[in-house]
Amino acid sequence: MTDQRQTALDYAHQHKTDFLQTLQELVALPSVSTDEQHNLDMQRTAEWVATHLKQLGIVNVRIMPTEGHPVVYGEWSELPDKPVVLIYGHYDVQPVDPIELWRTGPFTPTIVGENLYGRGVSDMKGQVMATLNALEAIAHAGTFPVNLKFLIEGEEEIGSPSLGKFIEENKDLLKSDMCLNTDAGLIGKDFPTITFGLRGLAYFELRVYGPDHDLHSGLAGGVVHNPAQALAELIAAMHDQNGRIMLPDFYDSVRVLTKEERDDFARLPTTDDDYLDQMGVKELWGESEYSASERIGARPTLEINGMNSGFTGKGQKTVLPAWAMAKISCRLVPDQDPKVVFEQLQRFLTEKAPKTIRWELEKLSGAPASITDLDQPGVKAIAAALYSVWGVRPFYRREGGSIPVVSQMQTILKIESVLTGFGLPDDNLHAPNEKLHLPTWYRGIDTLIHFFLNI
Repeated sequence: MTDQRQTALDYAHQHKTDFLQTLQELVALPSVSTDEQHNLDMQRTAEWVATHLKQLGIVNVRIMPTEGHPVVYGEWSELPDKPVVLIYGHYDVQPVDPIELWRTGPFTPTIVGENLYGRGVSDMKGQVMATLNALEAIAHAGTFPVNLKFLIEGEEEIGSPSLGKFIEENKDLLKSDMCLNTDAGLIGKDFPTITFGLRGLAYFELRVYGPDHDLHSGLAGGVVHNPAQALAELIAAMHDQNGRIMLPDFYDSVRVLTKEERDDFARLPTTDDDYLDQMGVKELWGESEYSASERIGARPTLEINGMNSGFTGKGQKTVLPAWAMAKISCRLVPDQDPKVVFEQLQRFLTEKAPKTIRWELEKLSGAPASITDLDQPGVKAIAAALYSVWGVRPFYRREGGSIPVVSQMQTILKIESVLTGFGLPDDNLHAPNEKLHLPTWYRGIDTLIHFFLNI
């Protein structure tokens, strides 16, 4: 082992407490991107990240405006004969609702046993800090072994609506050889994981309208088609009993899994019982001809993310509501186009909606799926790094979630992403009591030290 590598690892082990305290400081900033009341907190968080980059010795650090929340950019380019690694991350977090289900304050990061609890500890402030901590350790032991650029955005949790334009307008500034993106995770704490496939996303809001104002349910019930009922009927018709999506031509462009791909899914250590445990349900649901891992990683979905209509307060009010609304998201697989899925949902509604109501469909965001080349140098470097720390060959998987920037990097910057991360399946991402398993996080810092020195 080289002197710099061992010195960096020793530094990381000696500064675990400092790294943890810095992470807690970042998590305490309530950077909720979807809530305008937190706009000032978003700016403060961007400034915190920029300041930390400067403390690491990164130069040309800038907080760059977008049409939404700003991007934090930085670079270190002292080695003209070495590769350029673009480090991606996001500093925004999900809302904390429902707040009453949190056992600790969402922005009061709290250690319970081996876990740190707080909004954003795993998704993805912990992952950003693991990368910066690794670079701090490497810098203490010498100099950075590669050139570095940073793109830390503030809108990932709302679908990165400003990022594509930002990347397009700054292609020369962001020019790199590869991207390190730690916004993925592990299959389990004993299973080092490289994610090479991500599903895309198409997100919609559907509104159904009936009468021009709320009506008395006693006077209008049985005569006026209730918009809430009409919405429920439409939603129910979007799947068959086997979980197959009923939008017209929805599966026409879905890439068929090869035998080799299905064999790879079968080798993953995650079982149906693991999914039952992680998700807190009694039975799994979905297309029975595919395994749970295949349904999550390689099959498209249509999910109802929320519904609202009429009176939902305490007590009772006999109202027939004037409108009903649903938030709908589709996770997409390779070759599906978010714009085409929008058109398919429109066709479904045109064919199925009764004449007793009218409807409006709005497209909120969309991003295609992505597949990463496993032969690229970055993937080989992270594979060797994971093996150095865990002592086992990493598992390769296709993830069910969406990271829009990965496909944007491929199409706009023409670079591949190295996708890893050190969160666990039970970290409660996007839910109350989000957590980060600290022993795994510390191993992640060691892994990233190896990664940068492997490159």
